[in-house]
Amino acid sequence: MNEIKAQIIRHLESGEAFMPLLDMIDEAPFGILGKRPHGLPYSIYEQFYHIVYAQKDILDFCVADTYEAPTWPADYWPAAQAPADEGEWQDLKQQYRRDRDALSAFAKETQLESIVKHGDRQSALRELLLVIEHTAYHTGQILILLRLQGAHSS
Repeated sequence: MNEIKAQIIRHLESGEAFMPLLDMIDEAPFGILGKRPHGLPYSIYEQFYHIVYAQKDILDFCVADTYEAPTWPADYWPAAQAPADEGEWQDLKQQYRRDRDALSAFAKETQLESIVKHGDRQSALRELLLVIEHTAYHTGQILILLRLQGAHSS
C-alpha cells in the first residue's frame, strides 16, 4: 500500500488533527444526545446520524451493486431528535464502524483515480476525501455540542 492510501485510511479511521469521532461520541452521556443547546437546530444524535447516513450513502455509491440516490435533505437527517433507546444508539455506532471499515478496505483495494461504481466522473479519491471532509466538519459541531453541555473539557 502506498503512502497516500495509508494517509487516507488514517484520516478515515481517526483523523490526525483532533480527537477521533468515536472517542468523542463514547464520552457523551446518553441523556444529552437529543438536546439542542442554546437554540441550535441540531443535537449530537442528529449530527452523528447525519454523518453515518452520508458515509453509508457514499460507500454505496462507490461499491453497491445497485444504487439509488437518497432525497436531500429529508433522508440524510433523522425524524427524531434523539435515539429511541440505548440499543438504537449502540446500533448507530456499530453501523458507523462497519461502514468506515468498509471504506478503509475500499481505499486499500482500489485505484484512487478510478471512477467509482455508480459515478459519472467521481473518482475513488474524490469520494474518500468527501467522507473525510464531511465527517471532520460535523465532528467539530459535535465537539461544540459536547462542550456547551459540559460533557467535554479539552
